[in-house]
Amino acid sequence: MTEIDTAVPDFRDRVVLVTGGTTGMGLATARLLLERNAHVVITGRDEGRLASAAERLSRAADDARLLTVRADSADLTDLEGLAEVIRERHGRLDGVFANAGVGAFQRAEEVSEAAFDHVVDVNFKGVFFTIQQALPLLDAAGGGSIVINASWTLHRGMAVAPVYAASKAAVHNLARTLGADLAGRNIRVNSVSPGYIVTDMFTGFAPEQAAQDAIAATVPLNRLGQSSDVAEAVAFLLSPQSSYITAQDLLVDGGLVTALPGS
Repeated sequence: MTEIDTAVPDFRDRVVLVTGGTTGMGLATARLLLERNAHVVITGRDEGRLASAAERLSRAADDARLLTVRADSADLTDLEGLAEVIRERHGRLDGVFANAGVGAFQRAEEVSEAAFDHVVDVNFKGVFFTIQQALPLLDAAGGGSIVINASWTLHRGMAVAPVYAASKAAVHNLARTLGADLAGRNIRVNSVSPGYIVTDMFTGFAPEQAAQDAIAATVPLNRLGQSSDVAEAVAFLLSPQSSYITAQDLLVDGGLVTALPGS
């Protein structure tokens, strides 16, 4: 019988990019990776949020292992600049968590062209070109792992989020397609699909405690998820422990999509 290494993955000497790393799931993932000895690059669109995130992450690591870069994932020029900064600082990437995204909760007739373009630019175009720019850096490391943040809404229709859900379905398919495309370069590509996770986006959608309790009641585990739940899943997919997993989607949803709550 093959022995399975159950030790917590250590990321010592590994370089990982986390886009949208200033809050929520991105920030939690950056913190976890730093605690596991990685060199981490986080991005965000706002300098103030980047500074705040750096201060919070300083408890997990010294400044030498954290690099913050102001970059808008929807701006190809910013992404080119990000790749150059990483190339100058580290020369390579071992992993990417393509996490940057925006929420949009409007019914179909309420969606403007500008709102549609913004969601698609960040959630799909931004993810695609983030990965494209990262490829030479992953090649320089001899391969690596990419994890894309998708959503449970790609598995079940959500009436108030048609454009958001469609953009997440697009990156879910992108993970499968790129998993096939990049396998020969020793680059694995997977996605995670978080369920109801307590983040700024979620509390903006459901600010009242009563609404949050009602949502939690639809989850078989009878609770809302935390950003740390997603961070652990992402770290697993980025680590060598998942070396035979690619082109897959990992639901981190407390059973929301595939099970009904008990009575």
